[in-house]
Amino acid sequence: MIDLRSDTVTKPTEEMRMAAYKAEVGDDVYGEDPSVNELEATAAEILGKEEALFVTSGTQGNQIAVLTHCRPGNEIILESESHIFYYESGAVSALAGVQTRTLPGNRGAMSAEDVLHSIRPEDQHYPETGLICIENTHNRAGGAVIPLENMKQIYEIAKSHHVPVHTDGARLFNAAEGSGLPITHFTQYTDTVQICLSKGLGAPAGSILAGNSETISAARKWRKRLGGGLRQAGIIAAPGLVALTRMRNRLAEDHIHAKQLAEGIREMKGLRVVNEIDTNIVVVDVSETSLTPAEFVDKLKTEGVLAVGFGRNAVRFTTHYDVASNDIERALRKIQAAVK
Repeated sequence: MIDLRSDTVTKPTEEMRMAAYKAEVGDDVYGEDPSVNELEATAAEILGKEEALFVTSGTQGNQIAVLTHCRPGNEIILESESHIFYYESGAVSALAGVQTRTLPGNRGAMSAEDVLHSIRPEDQHYPETGLICIENTHNRAGGAVIPLENMKQIYEIAKSHHVPVHTDGARLFNAAEGSGLPITHFTQYTDTVQICLSKGLGAPAGSILAGNSETISAARKWRKRLGGGLRQAGIIAAPGLVALTRMRNRLAEDHIHAKQLAEGIREMKGLRVVNEIDTNIVVVDVSETSLTPAEFVDKLKTEGVLAVGFGRNAVRFTTHYDVASNDIERALRKIQAAVK
């Protein structure tokens, strides 16, 4: 079975497994787990931030950021199909008590002008704008890289209005690789950033939330409140450190494989690649096959390929560490068989 559902399905490498087995551990709530401490320090340095916090998942990292930056009754500005709005179970309202103000995006990027005009003026009728959120790369925009200039413009607007910015950078290393820029070029334009260790980097679990020392100190308390204060967490932090330090440079392979997959699909009658391939995601319109996405995914499964439905007419394929070039060639043959 060739699994192209998500880059979350990767299995830990042998080096990660050995790192977990040999990890030095301690009580992380007391700050005594050396593996967690090393991961956090390394992540902060790589991301160009003062401090970092190891959290259980990307969703937890995003929600801790919202809880840290906002107070109940605030409003957050974010793109209308962003992960925080679309895929996190309404957690910003359920946990932080904030409401969302969603803006349409162009390949996931909000217009800086739209953001400017969405920041609430001081008025007793309005909620205060508590946070602006950016997602980079943008999942539902097909792994699109949010341009650095767009992030800069939004950040400068936010600073002039004393509003913090959080970046859901679950795949920000993909954005850095896809754009050919150091990741710190992106992180300089955000107050906090969340990075997944368990997607393209291939760790079995965990994410990083990074920012300045004061913010991360407050975030650590929110992590505890949410039940994320783990004890001998080095068992999962050690593979995360391997992912962070060993796996970033191979993300280009996933991008090459996504382009390979897209090129093959473009030659198939009845299928249409609808996104620009910036990184490791390929979105395919299947409506001309007269099948629903769910039906097409089922046919693919019988052929030995796993994918996911992605909206009314589309199916998403995601390349990752466990899929090689020859797997892409096999997948293309199986996708063609499913179309026929």
